[in-house]
Amino acid sequence: MKRKFSLQILISILMISIVSCHSKKDKPATKNIPVPEQKINIPEFSADSAYQYVARQVSFGPRVPGSHAQIACSDWLIHKLGLYFKASNAIRQKAQVKLFNGDIVPAINVIGIYNPKARKRILLCAHWDSRMVADHDTENRDQPIDGANDGGSGVAVLIEIARLLKTNPLQNLGVDIVLFDVEDQGKPDNMGYNSERNDYLTWCLGSQYWASNRHRPEYQYQYGILLDMVGAENATFYKEGGSMDYAPRVVNLVWKEAYTSGYANYFPASKGQRVTDDHVFVNQILDIPIIDIIHLNKETGTFAPTWHTHADKLDAISKPTLKAVGQTLINILYKENAGLTVM
Repeated sequence: MKRKFSLQILISILMISIVSCHSKKDKPATKNIPVPEQKINIPEFSADSAYQYVARQVSFGPRVPGSHAQIACSDWLIHKLGLYFKASNAIRQKAQVKLFNGDIVPAINVIGIYNPKARKRILLCAHWDSRMVADHDTENRDQPIDGANDGGSGVAVLIEIARLLKTNPLQNLGVDIVLFDVEDQGKPDNMGYNSERNDYLTWCLGSQYWASNRHRPEYQYQYGILLDMVGAENATFYKEGGSMDYAPRVVNLVWKEAYTSGYANYFPASKGQRVTDDHVFVNQILDIPIIDIIHLNKETGTFAPTWHTHADKLDAISKPTLKAVGQTLINILYKENAGLTVM
């Protein structure tokens, strides 16, 4: 049956339609207004400056425990960190440590504290001593090496970072730079030496001491990053196995930043072997999620070609490699300060 509409009903329907049309016209359109990205000023890492810091360390001679070079270089490191972080925030931590053969030698950890009152803190580390024997060389194996890459490169990157922090201050982030001594004096390979204890415990004596005797026990770190052998030409920093076990989120944060910064060729996305380095003891003793950026050769299962040889000289240092590592870390620090990093 057909529905019948009265005139009054028809008029009511027309009035409703007219009001509805006006309502749609009068209501302003909703637009998705983009939120502007937060602009942060990230300074440029100077590879030239870092290279000069490597050269300065090498100029002291092999930086082995008990040598004049150990004293002279530690004085220079204290001076640089005191210059960039204030003299009162540059600390010389002295200790007596026992080598693999039972000899007692002096260790001097050098520490710089940036923004000492900041609660949010990042730990940056490297070792500054050089190997006392060239046990992976074919000649003069019982002589110490220059250690331009193995020790010098990581320190140089961190000193340059300290300089940039002074000239481009961070407001919300504290940074502790810890330069470990007597890292590279473990039991030599294939030279007939015996050890009084487990071989891996003969390495990283400065970091073992620091982890048990922290300069600021109250400090809590978001995470830590260790640099070792970060200056060779065309270096490859695979995701070190222990770092992936201790702090995979930190590894992924650093490798993602390296990728977005254009340094993916230095930071391959695949996992490398596990190594004994300072980060092991810092993590095990203090439970700080710390990772190791270290030159790994996936094919040979070893390190940089100059590792523990007399070829580890200044001419083996590559400025582009220093730049790749240093700029990646600088980007992370300034993004952390702005609250833009996500793990």
